[in-house]
This record gives sequence, structure tokens and C-alpha cells, in this order.
Amino acid sequence: MSKTKFQVKIKKAVFPVGGLGTRFLPATKSMPKEMLPIVDKPLIHYAFEEARTAGIEQFIFVTGRNKHAIEDHFDNVYELQSHLSTKNKNKELELISDWLPEAGNVCFTRQQEPRGLGHAVWCARHFIGDEPFAVILADDMVLSQKSCLKQMVEAYDDVGGNILGVMDVPKEQTNSYGIVDINRSANTGDPRLVQAKGLVEKPAPEDAPSTLSIIGRYILQPEIFSILDKQKPGAGGEIQLTDAITKMIGKSGVHGYRFDGVRYDCGSLVGFVAANVAYALEREDIQARMVRELEEVYKRSGIKSPLGLTKAA
Repeated sequence: MSKTKFQVKIKKAVFPVGGLGTRFLPATKSMPKEMLPIVDKPLIHYAFEEARTAGIEQFIFVTGRNKHAIEDHFDNVYELQSHLSTKNKNKELELISDWLPEAGNVCFTRQQEPRGLGHAVWCARHFIGDEPFAVILADDMVLSQKSCLKQMVEAYDDVGGNILGVMDVPKEQTNSYGIVDINRSANTGDPRLVQAKGLVEKPAPEDAPSTLSIIGRYILQPEIFSILDKQKPGAGGEIQLTDAITKMIGKSGVHGYRFDGVRYDCGSLVGFVAANVAYALEREDIQARMVRELEEVYKRSGIKSPLGLTKAA
């Protein structure tokens, strides 16, 4: 029996990393936003790890100018490796090399002008070919026991088509997200999975069809590229991926998946700092010290510590 489309495994992931990161200036004047650290690993490293745990084998990075640090991060650093080896610093040596993907499994291509997320994904078309693929936005971090993309891949194995990572947001924030218009008559058999009958990019709260917003996780069919070929600019004068996905509805199916986990918007200053705290508190080696430090921060600021932080110390 021939395989159905959704039995084709998701082996490739696209990482759009061409943005300028202007919200983080001056830190991002010479450093890519995606290389900013959450505790002790850069944002892009977490995205890479999430993809790998979901079974991804080929990693395609769509970069822009001044993004060489990302390429260097996924390469050997012989001088440093030699120094650590000479000093018998085996733990540190593992931290910089043991996770590196095999040669040929990492690709880089340029988005030569900032024309939006849809355009960035389109730039990866020759690397994807005729296969379903994932898209991960590194500045959307999801803290969860099972990685967000792995959850979505498991859902994809059941229903196929296109899967979007989604979460509910406050009504007043719908103008910051792509919003799913839910087909409420469809029964998916899974309360976390909804069928989309439409998608609206950044609608005003009074016009939003729901509060279910799309975050930076996608599983897409390769037909998206022929749509992006002809896609006209949408919101913000950019080629919107949401607009192209809308045209897939009724052809290969579009579902939203309510993932388990907490999402941190690391494209914003507050979200980035919150993610640092949250991920640090997940680390057993530094958790107790972090709690004590946070307690001291609250004391010095004159703000009453919430949630009884001292209990964990």
C-alpha cells in the first residue's frame, strides 16, 4: 500500500533568522538576535535542539547580513577545542562539540532583503524540494516536558496536512498575531486540535474571529512554495506566511494545535528576561541560588516577593 502524504516523515526544518533585532539595540548592533543567550545557550541553539528532538535531520537557516555568528555556532572551533583538550576540560569540550550535526546536514541561504516571513520561508524552497517541512522561529520559546515541535509532529502523523502551533491570547492582543478562524462544526477527536476555516493576520480585537493565535511553529506542505511564488504583500507591506497558508485551506487541510507548555516571546525585552528566569529555575544545578538571588532583587527593589519564593531556597 502506498504511503499517504502525512506518513512522509518530517525531516527538514527551516529557521528564518534574517531579522535585524532592532528591539534589542544596542546589543544586536553587531550580534544576531538569535545568538542572545537564555541562561547559557543562544536562542538558536534551543530551536535547533527542539527540532532535533522532533526527528529533524536537516537544518536550513535563512539568514541576512551580519549573521556569521550563527554559522560559526554550528561549526567546529578548532583553536578552542584544541585548548580545552590540552587542558583536559572534557566537560567544556562536550558542550561545544558533541551536539554538532553531521557534515552536510546544515544549510545556509540568504534572504537578501527583508520582505517578511513568507518570503524568508520561500527562500528555502530549493533545499526543501517536494517534502513536508517544519518552520521554527527561534524567538518563540516553549518551555515544556515534550518539545512543542515533537507534539506537533505527532499530531501531523495522525491528520497530515498543515499544522500550526497555536495558543489563546487576550482579546486585546489579537492585533499582534495571526488569528485562527475555527471551523467549530469539525470534530477532530482531539481537544488540542482545531480545524481552521480561515486565518486573519493581526486583526483588530473587534474583528478577530477568535483569540487563538499562531506562534512560531509550523508544519507545512511543499505546495506552499507555489503560493508564495505569487503572494502579494499583506500586513506591514510584507509577504505574510499566514496569507499563503490561508490558501492551503480546503486543499491539504490546515489545523491549529494547542501545544502543552509555556510560550515566551523572546522577540520582546520582557519576554526575553522572563525566559531567562524561567529556564534558569528549571536548572537543578542553579535553581536554589537563582531563587535566593531573585529574593534579594525583590528586597532591594522594595517590591514584595510573589509566590513565596523563599520556600524553594
